[in-house]
Amino acid sequence: MQTPTYGIHQATYVAVFQHPVARNLQWRDVRSLLTAVCDSVQEEHNGNVKFARNGQTLTVHPPQRKDFSDIQELMRIRQFLEHSAAPAQAQVAKVLHLLVVIDHREARVYRTELHGSVPQRIIPHDPHGSHRHLNNVEDDSNGQRKPELKTFYEAIVRNLSGAEKILIMGSSTGSSSAMDHLVAELKQRHPEMAKRVAGTVVIDEGHTTDDQLLAEARAFYAANGART
Repeated sequence: MQTPTYGIHQATYVAVFQHPVARNLQWRDVRSLLTAVCDSVQEEHNGNVKFARNGQTLTVHPPQRKDFSDIQELMRIRQFLEHSAAPAQAQVAKVLHLLVVIDHREARVYRTELHGSVPQRIIPHDPHGSHRHLNNVEDDSNGQRKPELKTFYEAIVRNLSGAEKILIMGSSTGSSSAMDHLVAELKQRHPEMAKRVAGTVVIDEGHTTDDQLLAEARAFYAANGART
């Protein structure tokens, strides 16, 4: 199934699916995205806006402020965009094979059966805004590695729910590898999900496009007998 190209709305689409929620997400941008991808848009007398796409409908109550910070409403928009991505008659039950590309700055979760898949991004909470790698040593740590943020890995786990198979890619292995830490976290805290990990692959992430990552993941699943 071909995922639509969102063009000038691509940044808004990515922001809608970002975790944690993007702080600068504007209602006008969200509405512009929905208007661009939907079959029809209807203004209701009570101020709500009804969107229809491929047999699916979504009614949004516009926020009073310019920013879009209603988490529950944002979750509804995410579900609508996902579920309405293909015509209803073309939607079939698929085995969910996921790809996780991870380093200490972020994780990206892709659905490998979607060509041109836009990933769900999970970014560690950084209250100080330093944007350092999560495993940097602290000045007062006597040279010991800073403990990995459990909330980062738990957020990833929540996005893996429902997957039959999971492929994990990262740029390194060993004690400095976020990929290996994720695998260890799954084995320790989520053993049933750990059984669904089909493999881990070391990649040169800085020189690999999303399409190349997805192609490699599909090739991996095909070589290992998984239906995609």
